[in-house]
Amino acid sequence: MAHPHFHCTVVVEPLAEQTFPDRGQYAFSYTITIENRGDVAAQLIGRHWTITDANGHEQEVHGLAVVGHQPLLQPGERFQYSSWAQIATKQGSMSGRYLCVTDTADVFYADVPEFLLAEAGSLH
Repeated sequence: MAHPHFHCTVVVEPLAEQTFPDRGQYAFSYTITIENRGDVAAQLIGRHWTITDANGHEQEVHGLAVVGHQPLLQPGERFQYSSWAQIATKQGSMSGRYLCVTDTADVFYADVPEFLLAEAGSLH
């Protein structure tokens, strides 16, 4: 039996040019690497994100593809992309998952564990 599995890692950086503290807007870029660690080819179809600021305000993001791509990954292949998010506080977090399908039409989800949206110097 096939064992589909996408492993996801994240790197976050503040986006100074899109951050406006006087307006309560803090922006962060994130780069996600998705690696097919399963034993079958699979395609990323869609995404769901929960973005939470330090006040507990949540934004939900759903959609097809990531930055316009629905990559088909063979076992061992990787896909990397960058995007960004804006929240109302200096710190927050994101978590999510990708809707994926194998080349034999089996559906599975690839979880992206919660990660921090924060400048390194703002953590105490």
